Amino acid sequence: MTAVAFSPDVDFQPNDADRWRAVQSRDASADGAFVYAVTSTGIYCRPGCPSRRPARENVRFFDSPADAAHAGYRACLRCEPDRAPTPSATDAGVAAARRHLDANPDRVVSLGELASHAGLSVSHLQRAFKRIIGLSPREYQATQRARRLRARLRDGDTVSRASFDAGYGSSSRVYENADAMLGMTPATIRRRGQGARIWYTIADAPIGRVLVATTDRGVCAVEIGGTDAEVEERLRSDFPKATIERDDERHAAWVRAALDAVRAPDRASGDIALDLDGTDFQLRVWAALRRIPAGERRSYREVAESIGEPTASRAVARACATNRVAIVVPCHRVVRGDGALSGYKWGAELKQRLLDAESGRPGTLDKS
Repeated sequence: MTAVAFSPDVDFQPNDADRWRAVQSRDASADGAFVYAVTSTGIYCRPGCPSRRPARENVRFFDSPADAAHAGYRACLRCEPDRAPTPSATDAGVAAARRHLDANPDRVVSLGELASHAGLSVSHLQRAFKRIIGLSPREYQATQRARRLRARLRDGDTVSRASFDAGYGSSSRVYENADAMLGMTPATIRRRGQGARIWYTIADAPIGRVLVATTDRGVCAVEIGGTDAEVEERLRSDFPKATIERDDERHAAWVRAALDAVRAPDRASGDIALDLDGTDFQLRVWAALRRIPAGERRSYREVAESIGEPTASRAVARACATNRVAIVVPCHRVVRGDGALSGYKWGAELKQRLLDAESGRPGTLDKS
């Protein structure tokens, strides 16, 4: 049977028909995207497992090995689905493509050139790069170029020199697209954020006083504490060079959505506009956290695997710790591999109360 290309991109949610086709064709590119269990044997496998194909009516699909094990199935000794996937030619090709992009910051690298350098077809490279890196090749290069520009501006370079050193053809393009690329003007970055404007409001919630801060791009911070002074002090500490003022009417829709997420995390919307400044890895982790459904939990390893970085559990934990919009970006849904609670910005007790509330236990967010 001809293999069916199966690339679990960030926004792609395969249905059971897609998964069954991957199992039928033993498509190894789907390994790590899901596992399948066989009810007649009680064993679960990778899609690419070389064992005999089961009958369709005996197959169940699970998003992760942990889910299959929780349902009572045992890991296949042949394909070892509970172990991280062995690096493949695709992994090596994507790594080579990434190095090639990093080595050519001053020009646009075509997909054809990149695929030739990676030893992969154009279509396979594009899908695999997005799955493993979390961004398309074009998005990755644009993100890296903008990061270099920010670093040079913060070091005090002129806009013209920083633009050329970062790989932009002209400084005029930087000025024209500054908001989309940088989130603020080049001059503001040179002053280390001084001049950036942040507005905030403070409201009451079952878990305490909640501060929601916004820029003109989206929600940039959520703080929780016992008093208004406490949450305001944390905001100013995180943004020491910005102009910060209270405005209870500014960006009211974003603020209301963020407050709703805090007050009822089980019904939070995933469409809140955010203004997050982080590395490409942090942004990928935070995007993965927003895809965890309310009431469910993931281990740090599972989050790492979901972004194509199976050995990056510690880095995932650090990204969770630096999340400035907690609850909206639900890092409380990430726990240790054994299911135990781990560190949380506002304490393990609040983390447990949030998880309990999302599991449908009434009154668990009431003040204690």
